[in-house]
Amino acid sequence: MLEGNAPRAAVSARFARQAVERAVFAQPLFGPGMGCVDVGCGPGSITLGIDNGHRKSTVDFLVAEACALPFAEASVDVVFAHAVFEHLREPGAALAELRRILKPGGTLALSTSDWSRARLRPKTANVDAALRGHYLLWRRAGGDPFAGRSLPAAVTAAGFTDVRTKIRYRTDTTYRALATSVEARLVTALETATTPDRDQLASAARSAWSWARSGDGDFAQCWTELLATR
Repeated sequence: MLEGNAPRAAVSARFARQAVERAVFAQPLFGPGMGCVDVGCGPGSITLGIDNGHRKSTVDFLVAEACALPFAEASVDVVFAHAVFEHLREPGAALAELRRILKPGGTLALSTSDWSRARLRPKTANVDAALRGHYLLWRRAGGDPFAGRSLPAAVTAAGFTDVRTKIRYRTDTTYRALATSVEARLVTALETATTPDRDQLASAARSAWSWARSGDGDFAQCWTELLATR
């Protein structure tokens, strides 16, 4: 399990149960004696929830790059990643690496957000402007806020077969909390912004300020859940 360093006791059973909802589409893949890698596992809340009740499971936490994993070729049965590919600078290189470590016939299971299909109501001009600033910062950091939309094609191009996808909507946060978070991120970025897009960020921050104070609404994030075979 990668990008984490926490013992099993550090993550409560309550959080593990909540987190397993994120991997429900992949749950049937996990079984006794299988080698599984959870890429981008963080503190391991999902990792510890997807062991499917196998009390004898052994979980190791490692720190590694998604493009350079410390596993032998064709050594893993399942690779799982939730909320990872939308943040990667080189998703194609990461997919090639995941394919390298999977055994022939092994399964890739990815859950990736797609902000282009997120549901926000009301979606006002201020909401649109604030989100454009949010996406600008996301791309500046090397990620792609719409990654879920292009993921199936990228997985196919990486050599995987039998690519299957399903769209799932979740209320990951509230409408107002999202507005507040976007506003805070934009304000923080403006404190150090010296690039030509400073004016756009400032405008987006003003829109986010108005959005955060406009009242309640509804927000549901779009997730592309994908299964593919090595």
